[in-house]
Amino acid sequence: MKSAQATAREVRAGTLSAVGTVQAALSRLDGVSHLNATLHRDDASALEAAASVDRAVAAGADPGPLAGVPVALKDNYCDTGAPCSCGSRILEGYAAPYTATAVQRLRDAGAIVVARTNMDEFAMGSSNENSAYGPVSNPWDTDRVPGGSSGGSAALVAAGVVPIALGSSTGGSVRQPASFTGVVGLKPTYGRISRHGLVAYASSLDVVAPLGRSVEDAALALSVMAGVDPLDATCLDAAVEDYPAAVDRGVDGLRVGLLTEALGEGNQAETTALVREGALHLQEAGAEISEVSLPALSHAIPCYYVLAPAEASSNLARFDGIRYGPREPAEDLASLYKNVRTGRFGPEVKRRILMGTFCLSAGYHDAYYNQALAAQALLKKQLAALFRQVDLLLLPTAPSTAFRKGELVEDPLAMYLSDIYTVTANLTGTPGISVPCGLARGLPVGLQLMAPPLEEARLVAAAGVVEQAVGLLTPPD
Repeated sequence: MKSAQATAREVRAGTLSAVGTVQAALSRLDGVSHLNATLHRDDASALEAAASVDRAVAAGADPGPLAGVPVALKDNYCDTGAPCSCGSRILEGYAAPYTATAVQRLRDAGAIVVARTNMDEFAMGSSNENSAYGPVSNPWDTDRVPGGSSGGSAALVAAGVVPIALGSSTGGSVRQPASFTGVVGLKPTYGRISRHGLVAYASSLDVVAPLGRSVEDAALALSVMAGVDPLDATCLDAAVEDYPAAVDRGVDGLRVGLLTEALGEGNQAETTALVREGALHLQEAGAEISEVSLPALSHAIPCYYVLAPAEASSNLARFDGIRYGPREPAEDLASLYKNVRTGRFGPEVKRRILMGTFCLSAGYHDAYYNQALAAQALLKKQLAALFRQVDLLLLPTAPSTAFRKGELVEDPLAMYLSDIYTVTANLTGTPGISVPCGLARGLPVGLQLMAPPLEEARLVAAAGVVEQAVGLLTPPD
């Protein structure tokens, strides 16, 4: 599979057919059906969109920087007329009446949507085992999870079906699956990309985030989608840099802080060793490496699992069988709500709604929700202070490689801890990227970099150095 940039360049030059490129992607989709990564595809629409790109090229027009590039969408993005289930039975049969801004910008740049991907229900999960439509398998080892909640998107990129896929990140749902599947996951600054048309989980934490086969592919997707949007009041009106050009910028003189709290006994030994090797790659390229501390990191997981469920309990109230969701037989209104939500939400979604409602209740609001807000403020303060000392933070993306299916299903706390190193970027609104840094026991390990807000170009420059040293990782046949 060619890179997104190479594909678009050849399609714009007329040396490669968009239709042929999409046909090849659809054929690759057929070959990975065992991964259960796809929830919906419309081959006819994809081929017609590709034909439109080819007609534009033949007429002398430029279809855009993603001309003819096949992409996949996580199933929580609205796209006019397409199913949008969020991996849940409660949205069975629902079709989106409009298109998300991020999706429209991909289309406007010439990209062709070939699939909607499986996901943890309403983006709640770290393994993609919480989908109502079954778990997704990791292309590196089908007995293992691909991570979550964007596991379907990560699996299709890792398997070589598409060079770019959209995920969403509330606490690590792009970087963690990127680490587990050996691809690149780029979580931008909060508000860098419009959230209009992304089904909400926790509105103050959610971001649109791409997964790419390479750093350049992820950077290209970011450059296309970023920018102000009048349809999203939280979207930032800030200049969009040429992120793909930054990939080869290098790191000479950059100060990189190796986060000591993330290199302890909670990690697999191989994970820590490979992350330290990644730091050496950056040092050899001219970066200044030092060890730094973020004491509030220990508060990140409990803080996240109060704030995110609290927002989810409010956002998911609309799925009640009246506004959204199929109606179930009921004697009265209360029974209707109960029957729909009990029968059609999965166990993890129910767990988080209950947690969030409890934390917001009158008797516990101060004890839990307000305390979590205070912890979040402390995390932001300490992180801002760190970024006055260093230009980037370096840490593992996840403490381990991909775990086996079913291994953590009965232990939600252990499952939540797989996001221990990713939630901080969401809680603080800062950008982060996961780039493969090697293999441990035959499975990918991701190295994570974090930067101050709106410094995505700095992130991709450093990630590009690591990628060049390590190379692209490809699952075994």
